[in-house]
Amino acid sequence: MFTGIIEEIGEVTAVEPSGDGVRVTVRGPKAVSDAAHGDSISVSGVCLTVVEQGPDWFTADVMKQTLDMSTLEGVAAGRAVNLERATAAHGRLGGHIVQGHIDGTGEVLEVRPGVEWQVLRISVPGELAPLVVDKGSIAVDGVSLTVSGASAAAPGDGWFEVSLIPETLAATTLGARVPGDRVNLETDILARHVQRLLSFSSSAPAAPALREAASTAPAGANPELPADASASTEGGSK
Repeated sequence: MFTGIIEEIGEVTAVEPSGDGVRVTVRGPKAVSDAAHGDSISVSGVCLTVVEQGPDWFTADVMKQTLDMSTLEGVAAGRAVNLERATAAHGRLGGHIVQGHIDGTGEVLEVRPGVEWQVLRISVPGELAPLVVDKGSIAVDGVSLTVSGASAAAPGDGWFEVSLIPETLAATTLGARVPGDRVNLETDILARHVQRLLSFSSSAPAAPALREAASTAPAGANPELPADASASTEGGSK
């Protein structure tokens, strides 16, 4: 689990084929300062597992599904990446809950500079657009950001905007993004859970506890109400 607060900008130093995936080596002194074999490190928003490490580097395996879903597809030595160690249970949640499970990628459509900040407009695939809400949270290349604008609800792909403060521009790779760049997107886990719940129709079988209550309730009683609440309340309260 991560918070989307980037700790350092690392660099991919080697990429080797590994079956239908790849094995990447990343330089990140801070990320490996207290890392151990099997630890999780977010690499531009992708949760990877440390399999080897040295004083200032670590190696991780990236499977095909991850390559297909993220910008790690085609990754090569020299690419700058955002790094974040898994958050400690006693740490502060400075950003939002980020799992490191990429939902898909978007494309930087526009970069609008301000006096001290930049606004990025990023495309979002149609299937993810309902999960992006104005003033909500989203992780872009692993960076926890607040959505400052979003396209209207409509079929097809949409877009959203994020405003980057000077600290974000300097401490992450987002400061170097230009139109046409692809970025990793992870939507809010709470929004994904709600979408999943709503996808089940009301005709689905009732939960076991509800079925049991219905089978033991007196004739004519409403199993969804307390026993004394099923009596008539006609004319007001009892």
